[in-house]
Amino acid sequence: MRSRTLGSTGLRVSEIGMGCASYWGLPRFDEPAAIRLVHEALDRGVTFFDTGASYSRGEAEPRLGRALAGRRDDALVVATKAGTRHTGGGRIVRDFSPQGLEASILASLRNLGLETLPLLQLHGPAVQELEERLIESLERLRARGLFRALGVNSFDPAVIEAAIGLPSFDVVMVDYNVMRPEREPLIARAAAAGKGVLAGMALAMGHPGRQVASLRGPQDIWYALRALKNHRADIVRGAKFGFLDAVPGMTVAQAALAFVLANPNVACAVTGTTRLPHLLDNIAASGMELPSEALARIRAAQAG
Repeated sequence: MRSRTLGSTGLRVSEIGMGCASYWGLPRFDEPAAIRLVHEALDRGVTFFDTGASYSRGEAEPRLGRALAGRRDDALVVATKAGTRHTGGGRIVRDFSPQGLEASILASLRNLGLETLPLLQLHGPAVQELEERLIESLERLRARGLFRALGVNSFDPAVIEAAIGLPSFDVVMVDYNVMRPEREPLIARAAAAGKGVLAGMALAMGHPGRQVASLRGPQDIWYALRALKNHRADIVRGAKFGFLDAVPGMTVAQAALAFVLANPNVACAVTGTTRLPHLLDNIAASGMELPSEALARIRAAQAG
């Protein structure tokens, strides 16, 4: 597994990161199986693990903590998110108050079994919430040693632009994949400002590989229903990239990840899975290079 520097944070992260959220974190997904995936990722050189306080109805973060028990070392970079929390009954509450963020961070440290969070990300803040009082309170929490690097996870370009202009933010996580080439100028500006860049949704939720039509287990049905509810347009757009299954020597996922990692300003492509073969497939993408013909076809599909 290759690694890259995460902006100016002083941290190095594996090119492929593991997202610990969604079905992976739900109680209905067998916990020993979920933990085996994390251990396999660690054994294969994955050093970046991403989760959030509100993910999987609040279950993902403590599950990741249990999975990492006894497996932590100095190379491990665990990222979590604050600003949203799950209150039960399917409700997610936003809270970017200083008191709310401090409580979330302290709970995350307990859940993850850490003394310091390597990376804390604000989860989907609005531009107007990135105000001076919030920044000052976060810097006080950083000075207490509660977290090392500060980031923003948002798929709103205006929020990322705002974070790029604020010195306190070290990292941005954007939705960058074969279906989101419009993020490339934003990524370039973030890197020029010394920010580390994480590619969230690096596999575009599997839409280029038409995974929504591959139903082999309860998790597939769960993801398919979520996609049909929230991402119908992406399902249609993903069909334009069906040719990725014909890239020589690569699976669809590997071709998609190779595209993301061909951008030198991206430190890590974050993917999630509930299946070992998928995990190994993703990990093997580290170091792969897209043939020029495949890249040309991707660019043509993006422009069409």
